Amino acid sequence: MRPFVWNYARPAELSPVIDQYSYDPILQLNVLTDGRPAIMDRALLAAVGTTTSKAGSATHFDD
Repeated sequence: MRPFVWNYARPAELSPVIDQYSYDPILQLNVLTDGRPAIMDRALLAAVGTTTSKAGSATHFDD
């Protein structure tokens, strides 16, 4: 016997992976592949919603 919900469950769609920036520990910024700060690419920010990094947690106690 199958659970009722299996009649309506759909497989989750995979989110597209956007890997166009990386963290630069020297600048303590997320940077694009060409070296510019990630904040400069508004289309990228709109697509990913944020550019979180570990810079704050490494330098501030209140993050």
